[in-house]
Amino acid sequence: MDIQPAIADERRRVADLVESLTPAQLETPSLCGEWTVKQVAGHLLAAIGKPATPVLPLIARSGFNIHKANSRLAVLMAERPPAELAQGLRDNAENPFRPPIVGYPGQLTDLQVHGQDMRRPLGLPHGLRPERLRMSLDFLVGGRAIGFTTRRRLAGLRFEAADLEWSSGSGPLVAGPAEALMLAMTGRGVALTELDGPGVPILRNRLA
Repeated sequence: MDIQPAIADERRRVADLVESLTPAQLETPSLCGEWTVKQVAGHLLAAIGKPATPVLPLIARSGFNIHKANSRLAVLMAERPPAELAQGLRDNAENPFRPPIVGYPGQLTDLQVHGQDMRRPLGLPHGLRPERLRMSLDFLVGGRAIGFTTRRRLAGLRFEAADLEWSSGSGPLVAGPAEALMLAMTGRGVALTELDGPGVPILRNRLA
């Protein structure tokens, strides 16, 4: 699979989603921490778009904590009108930025996971493509998914996607739809109810 066109397509899908939502839907709490649906979109644009504020002073005000700075930047970016957020994602859909360590697979996974952070609370279908889900699952178990999951969370478990010919690991089984596996691996406990196997209670405890 050519990953950069897939990344561009996922950015455009998020743009279409943002434009389709009502103000109330945009302010709905997402699955991602304390962010609203709109703030998740702001985070996705902040990674590639022009910052809403100078970054270095923001990092300094966050005590040089990159995670805090990233959270604040997402909130600031989300103050833009929805149409501006959507246009920013479209304008930067083919941005070739490649994050260090996680690379393009991390970027694709970020878009797919955060897209679900937005869609699931709104009861909207995800329409994720199997080949993209497969790449994200490979990335998450590959040891380079820093910031997405931890080795401890996945260690000693076997994961099997019921809708893909994909599996990884050894130990108690965690099985279910690929999308639910991806979300559970990245800490979204809401997806655990869609998974089966003796490894599910172990994974649930690790997410607690």
